[in-house]
Amino acid sequence: MVNPDLRWYILFANYEQGLALRDLLLKFDVKNRIAPAPRAIQGELSCGMSLLIEDADIESALTCIVQNRGEYHSIVPLAGQMRSHRDKYC
Repeated sequence: MVNPDLRWYILFANYEQGLALRDLLLKFDVKNRIAPAPRAIQGELSCGMSLLIEDADIESALTCIVQNRGEYHSIVPLAGQMRSHRDKYC
């Protein structure tokens, strides 16, 4: 069952890993977005970049990563990070 509040954050040791994995996922039509790594899960990583994957797309992302040996540091599920009252512009 897909949880609409759950997002998966792929964390990286450096931004080059992140951009390479983004290109790989896009090549295989896996939806993803570049996003800041949430402080709650960033830990000691200095990169600060993550790829945001919706819960509905995580299985295809994992399959793509495994089959193509994509590099990343960790994949962390986190709920409730998107808030509709933020990021609104005139």
